[in-house]
Amino acid sequence: MKIIPLSEGAFTIDKTKQFIPFDKDKDDLQQRAVGSLLVEIQPFCIVTLHDIIVIDTGLGFRNSEGVLQIHQNLLNNGIDPIEVTKVLISHLHKDHSGGISAEDTMLRQRFFNFPHAQYYVNQAELKDALQHGNPSSDFDLLANSDQVIITSEKGIIDDFITYEVVGGHSPHHQVFWIEEAGQKVFFGGDVAPQIQQMKTRVVAKYDFDGKKCMELRQQWWQQGQAENWTFLFYHDIKTPIFSF
Repeated sequence: MKIIPLSEGAFTIDKTKQFIPFDKDKDDLQQRAVGSLLVEIQPFCIVTLHDIIVIDTGLGFRNSEGVLQIHQNLLNNGIDPIEVTKVLISHLHKDHSGGISAEDTMLRQRFFNFPHAQYYVNQAELKDALQHGNPSSDFDLLANSDQVIITSEKGIIDDFITYEVVGGHSPHHQVFWIEEAGQKVFFGGDVAPQIQQMKTRVVAKYDFDGKKCMELRQQWWQQGQAENWTFLFYHDIKTPIFSF
């Protein structure tokens, strides 16, 4: 397997829930809004023998030329976005799902940013998003497209991707294991967002169930060490990939 981090960069977010680009080389961390968080956002691409997989889709951030950053990252690695065959979604918070689709302002329609891919979304997670989100957003498109595969509590996709709803960060957050040729890659999304959190007993206030997240991280870290997992960290640009 080939693993490609698709970093959108760093952003600040405060109570307005707006993600503001933050350049660590130029911007002053002390000048950010009081109470704001600094968040690094990094989807992944995994190239297997038969698939090109994107895991979570980022914010949908566009660069100075108006190109989706996740598309540009793929192109920089020799991959055309139309070649992506699967998009795995851990949960539907904006920083993980904002790149699912875009709007054609002339046609007033939304379209998938990976037009030839199947999207895998948990049934209960989508139901919650439809109840609390904007009905004209990505969520409505997900609910009404034959490109979307609705997942349950746990299962296997094409005999090499295992998924499981673990909750923790959001009530129906799902995680993924991808296995090929003896290699096992684990994506824990926002339940396991950074390598440092795997090594400490952190209970985060922004999690739906912070204690459960902490316990799952400890469990996965021990199991990953025993079974030689490769971990992917969505909110850790410095250490996006870690293998035992």
